[in-house]
Amino acid sequence: MTAYLLRLPIRSLPALGACALVSVTLLAGCASTKTHDGTTYDFGPSAPLQQAAAAPAAMPAIVVMDATGPSALENERMYYRLNYADALQARTYANSRWAGNPLQMLTQRVKTRLAQSGMKVLSATDASTGVPLLRVEVDDFVHAFTGANQSEGQLTLRASLFNDHRLVDQRSFTRATPAPSADAPGGARALAASTDAVAADILAWLSTLDTRKR
Repeated sequence: MTAYLLRLPIRSLPALGACALVSVTLLAGCASTKTHDGTTYDFGPSAPLQQAAAAPAAMPAIVVMDATGPSALENERMYYRLNYADALQARTYANSRWAGNPLQMLTQRVKTRLAQSGMKVLSATDASTGVPLLRVEVDDFVHAFTGANQSEGQLTLRASLFNDHRLVDQRSFTRATPAPSADAPGGARALAASTDAVAADILAWLSTLDTRKR
């Protein structure tokens, strides 16, 4: 049906009436939208850690819980904010998505960074007495625009370390990495860089803590 309507000569269109004209327009429009499948982004491969970032001697193993955060981060949408216009409105990129929800991606990147340092990284199902447990709560994960052509990937989270159900320490981390471009690809790169930076900050923080029983 679609092919027949689109092949009709121009002089035949008046005979079809207004409804047919609308049908042709709608069919052509639907066909054109099928070409926009969208683009998917992740954090890219994890770069090797610098030699100075070593596993904490007092913490050879750690349980890393899945990161938690706002419900908006439990899907694959890519959010941005025009802080210079309306900082209270969270917008989404129409044709760009994350490969997974940001909370899962951030959890995996933190695990990867800790494992690269030499730590034995365990999941919640592997938790056992005497093994420190890390909880991460994400407050903000967004591509924020401070101007029409200026933006950055902002990440703010709170990390808590427990040992035998006792809070050892808690710290908040914030990173804002300038985006190389004012669009979804630039935002993805900036947020990936901010995530890597915070993961390195968490590792450095853990190296200052001693969870061994005295």
